[in-house]
Amino acid sequence: MADDRIGVIGLGYVGLPLAVAFAEVGCEVVGVDVDGEKVTLLMAGHSPIRDVPSEALYAVRRAGRFQATTDYGALRSVEAMFICVPTPYDAMRAPDLSYVRAAAEGIVPYLQRGQLVILQSTTYPGTTEEVVRPILERSGLRAGEDFDLAFSPERIDPGNREWTVRSTPKVVGGVTHRSTARAAALLRRLGAPVHPVSSPRVAEMSKLLENIFRSVNIALVNELALLCERMGIDIWEVIEAAKTKPFGFMAFYPGPGVGGHCIPVDPYYLSWKAREYDFYTKFIELAAEVNQAMPFHVVRKVEEALDRYGGRGLRGARVLVLGVAFKREVDDARNSPAERIVELLLARGAEVAYHDPYVPRFRVGGNVFWREEREMISVPLEEGQLQWADVVVIVTGHRTVDYERVLRTARLVVDTCNATAGIPHGSAQIVRLGAPMPE
Repeated sequence: MADDRIGVIGLGYVGLPLAVAFAEVGCEVVGVDVDGEKVTLLMAGHSPIRDVPSEALYAVRRAGRFQATTDYGALRSVEAMFICVPTPYDAMRAPDLSYVRAAAEGIVPYLQRGQLVILQSTTYPGTTEEVVRPILERSGLRAGEDFDLAFSPERIDPGNREWTVRSTPKVVGGVTHRSTARAAALLRRLGAPVHPVSSPRVAEMSKLLENIFRSVNIALVNELALLCERMGIDIWEVIEAAKTKPFGFMAFYPGPGVGGHCIPVDPYYLSWKAREYDFYTKFIELAAEVNQAMPFHVVRKVEEALDRYGGRGLRGARVLVLGVAFKREVDDARNSPAERIVELLLARGAEVAYHDPYVPRFRVGGNVFWREEREMISVPLEEGQLQWADVVVIVTGHRTVDYERVLRTARLVVDTCNATAGIPHGSAQIVRLGAPMPE
């Protein structure tokens, strides 16, 4: 089977780039999303995601190779389909597979003999076979016999122009050899190498390992940053020195916490599943604990900086936060450490505004840290705004921000990501995470 007609369920940060990529290599793609407004936008050729230029979307729409709909019935005519829906956690850090279940249930009435279903949503080992398979088999068809089923983890890195859905190697594991081979053949059409593995569980675990590796190493350097502050050592200088070793070292950098869909979430998925086996992932959970604590440390640092250099506390202080996206040069603020930082600042009585050239609106609150749910709007980065602030807190170091101007105008800057490195200080007093307080 050529698998020339592709379905993609979930047209977000993972699904839309995948859908457009398959359309660009000549497949006919139908995307399904529950958000009717998004579907209307996509059908008009407008992309809501920076990694998918509207020009690229419009081109595949004009060529008749992409359509979007809210109707799962459109999947009846496809030969293969991808599930690319969110897999968040709940307030207690337990996996929330409601979107995956809903997608699988949406497929059931329209599942056809001979179709291929590939789950891409990041999840714990066993999800494909223990959650998705039983739901799909309610159709009366059997996985591995009547239809093929596999897992291939998404490897989307928002803002990365070098490693895209077309160039990043893929991992895939199916419920049978045929499912694996068929999914691998389909993914190879995008042009990147494909690495088949023995089962969906191996593929699911490989995705968790990739992100837990990053989580653990970020936690290590975050903890060292806290130690360096106490010891009067600059962690950024330490890292630059360590990087001169040509082997056995990979640089990770401290920051205000971790964000996005993967690194803050994946460790909890594995820890939750591990308890089923009477196993406790203490090392992984410790790393998550360190990273989750960083926003609290940032707020303490802001409070200390205001006390030392501004002669005041946080209550009533005017705080301008620069950058709320979870990483620089992206428009994605999911699980951003800025969310917790803003909530903690508000809870301590500060007046908070933010500027982010990529995130025009930012929702905070509605939780135990700040009960009031609030939607904030990005303010222009103007002289008056910088002069208004008692302290400017750089959370996400977007390169498009003129930090020289910030330092020339602001009175006090707390830099959590070393965005101001090498820039003349101007009139600002700079306090950096992971470095001694200036004299």
